[in-house]
Amino acid sequence: MYRSLFTVLTILLSAAAAQAEPIAIVAAENFYGDVAGQVGGPDVAVTSILTNPDQDPHLFEASASTARSLATAKIVIFNGADYDPWMSKMLAASHAPGRVAIEAALLVGKRAGDNPHLWYDPKTMPAVAKALAAQLAKLDPGHASEYETRRGAFEASLKPLDDKIAALRQQYAGATVTATEPVFGYMAEAIKLKVRNPRFQLAIMNNTEPSASEIAAFQKDLRTRAVKVLLYNNQTSEELTEKMRAIAKESGVPVVGVSETEPAGKTFQDWMLSQLVALETGLAGKQP
Repeated sequence: MYRSLFTVLTILLSAAAAQAEPIAIVAAENFYGDVAGQVGGPDVAVTSILTNPDQDPHLFEASASTARSLATAKIVIFNGADYDPWMSKMLAASHAPGRVAIEAALLVGKRAGDNPHLWYDPKTMPAVAKALAAQLAKLDPGHASEYETRRGAFEASLKPLDDKIAALRQQYAGATVTATEPVFGYMAEAIKLKVRNPRFQLAIMNNTEPSASEIAAFQKDLRTRAVKVLLYNNQTSEELTEKMRAIAKESGVPVVGVSETEPAGKTFQDWMLSQLVALETGLAGKQP
């Protein structure tokens, strides 16, 4: 009898311990990992794959350690829209029963061919947080209310960003800017900025050479100060874009750096707000 009771208690304790294990989440990019941590809190263990702000995400190649992380993940979050195709391939090659994939692009109606820098769209992160909280509640119904509370707190924490976007839109809607890549595109759209040289940007993003006429038009915009700001991708370094940055500085066009990976030591909210503040400084005619 005692052995039987001991066995039952052991099983119950083992089940409780297993249930108490944090839910393993793998995020393709660290900004999605940050949001996962904010929504999941102490009930999740998050691994982010792309974390280096000095690395060009477009040149990333998955490793064996990435495959090992995916093998034990209960939830995977990735961007989609052909930004991180390596993740789609790895998910297809690594079948894990019960694993859930959250693709940001599907949540906001984007697909391959659209601007893939979805985290700059103010609609994206609330949608990701909502989908994540719902999946966490299914996996761990005992903490469902906590997930929903943290999701609500995350959405509330985005208000300073929304307020800054609204203020910039009110003051600078219609202002003309240019960019080396379409990284900031959705945010610029939300502010209602006019962004010039889209073909140049796409060529750089896709690692192809812009045409001579596109290069000339870009240079002319900077030299004649036809644009108020140059939005520069800090995570790519190549001769042509460096030349454009140099021309902007020579011509007195403020250069506002943007990045594709969340910097270390910052939350998603801090990161986005700091870039909006830098943009505000640039639009006012000063170098951030």
